[in-house]
Amino acid sequence: MPAFSYFIVMQFRQYIALVALFLSQLVYAQVKLPVPLNIAAAYNQQTRSPDGSPGKNYWQNTADYTIKVDFDPSTRLLKGTMAIRYINNSPDTLHEVWFKLYPNLYKKDSPRETKVSASDFTDGVAIQQFVMNNKALDVSRLNIDGTNMIVPAEILSRQTTHFQIAWSYTLNKGSHVRTGQVDTGAFFIAYFFPRIAVYDDIDGWNENPYLGSAEFYNDFCSFNVEISVPKDYAVWATGDLDNAADVLQPGIYKRVQQAGQSDSVVNVITEADLQQSAVTTGASPWKFTASNVTDFAFAISNHYVWKAGSLVVDKQSGRRTRVDVVFNPRHNDYNEVVNYARKTVEVMSYTFPKWPFPYPHETIFDGLDQMEYPMMVNDNPLADKEATITLTDHEIFHTMFPFYMGVNETKYGWMDEGWATIGEWLISPCIDPAIVDDYGVKPYEKNAGSERDLPIMTLTTQQKDPAFYLNSYPKPAFGYLYVKDMLGDELFTKALHYYIRQWNGKHPMPYDFFNCMNTGAGQNMNWFWKRWFFDNGFPDLAIRNVKKAGSQYTVIIESVGGKPVPIDVTVYFSDQTVQKIHRSIACWKAGNKQVTIEFSSDKKVDKVVLGSTYVPDVNKRDNVYKVRL
Repeated sequence: MPAFSYFIVMQFRQYIALVALFLSQLVYAQVKLPVPLNIAAAYNQQTRSPDGSPGKNYWQNTADYTIKVDFDPSTRLLKGTMAIRYINNSPDTLHEVWFKLYPNLYKKDSPRETKVSASDFTDGVAIQQFVMNNKALDVSRLNIDGTNMIVPAEILSRQTTHFQIAWSYTLNKGSHVRTGQVDTGAFFIAYFFPRIAVYDDIDGWNENPYLGSAEFYNDFCSFNVEISVPKDYAVWATGDLDNAADVLQPGIYKRVQQAGQSDSVVNVITEADLQQSAVTTGASPWKFTASNVTDFAFAISNHYVWKAGSLVVDKQSGRRTRVDVVFNPRHNDYNEVVNYARKTVEVMSYTFPKWPFPYPHETIFDGLDQMEYPMMVNDNPLADKEATITLTDHEIFHTMFPFYMGVNETKYGWMDEGWATIGEWLISPCIDPAIVDDYGVKPYEKNAGSERDLPIMTLTTQQKDPAFYLNSYPKPAFGYLYVKDMLGDELFTKALHYYIRQWNGKHPMPYDFFNCMNTGAGQNMNWFWKRWFFDNGFPDLAIRNVKKAGSQYTVIIESVGGKPVPIDVTVYFSDQTVQKIHRSIACWKAGNKQVTIEFSSDKKVDKVVLGSTYVPDVNKRDNVYKVRL
């Protein structure tokens, strides 16, 4: 072929390649996410906006709870009375009100997905009185179905309704599912009161029963709670202890005040204090208040020690958060938890998500679970230091999701557990640089691409393990991490903060998150959201070839499974040195199946290895290429 003709052909081929690349990028820039009809209706009603922000017609309901409870540790009987002021901000007339009776998880005839021993079966919640707008209802005729209670009503839009309820139930001794007796002198008590379910613009009433696996979805409410316990018990809870000076001995109260202003750890309750019965005054009840929170939990003990310290979480205002760690002195691992917890709050405030810790205190209670509550954590003791650190920071990170951001955990477990998982991955090495936390990586590699592997967007209520676990924890965390890597820390933080500012104190759904991140970053990332959260596929990269031309090396990487994951290549040279090469998920944006990586070196290459900690791969047999050039 004449040189001129060859030049024309090559130019034409390059032109065709550029056109194809442009068209593929145009197609992926216009990717639209599939939207179910009930979600689309919210956009039509303008309660949600395409840019991710709440729509001009957005609303959510709320309530004020005034609660008085008496708990007897010897019998585990909890008795309570409650007044609720419920505000219907929706445009709808509510013809019924759904209540959640979470303790009915232990009722002997209730459906459940969590194992409960027959010895822990109870008669459930007993309603002694139910009054609505000064009209008493016949409690024997209340419609109770497992953990749901449906009450006929007629509540007009913008109307306020008042309820008075008296109830009781026996706390579980064993079968500890997020609540129950820890030992004979310690109890963690959560989900203990009848509460009004969420009524929102997507589904109306949250009719999903609590079965023990999928977690919770609650409105932002205010709580005024009085807790009566025997005189030798101390109480820790969501919210502020308003009468601390009345219920705590003067010396203990002084130490609490000191801890709230000190960067050092204060021993608030010591073993000596316990031996001398010098902790509480015997006054009761303990009075707590909390505003704009999604739930209220409390814990009590007559033999736990208490370490506390605080730190500035907002340098502009000087606001501090006190971190309390309350534990059995026989559990030595808990002595360091206060330091791990303080460091977690610090990293959250200044590094990731780089948002001032929103609450005045956080209590980590030595319990029998691994569970989060507003301003409270119920963590079992662990012998391993790394496990203790990762558990501590994971549960504290839930402060942001779902408590500051009121996500629907019941339907979308990934909107909170995924964030706690990436939080754990990123914060744990800040506490101990030796930690490489690969939580969830191997389980995903084991199951990815199998018939057990479902899209993340599958409703949590429709899943069983292992899909339930994978789609709640590691898979969404990988998605968040990969976007963070692609955007860079600064732009990712900007986008995440846009999401937080729009939706803290509200109820974001998945599309609000996707759209907020797009808007905040100034990029349409639907190509990734769709492929990672909606589509099937699996993470599997392969080295297809390594070519050498002089000192120039070309590595061909193929995406076998179709899931867009970062590329991490390590080049091993004959002189024992290495070179690392990284490409973010952006290299797969055009829908291409292969990526070419080039590098130059005058040194002899022994092998090229593909992969890293946070890039799962179902088949690693094709991730090593031994160079024979």
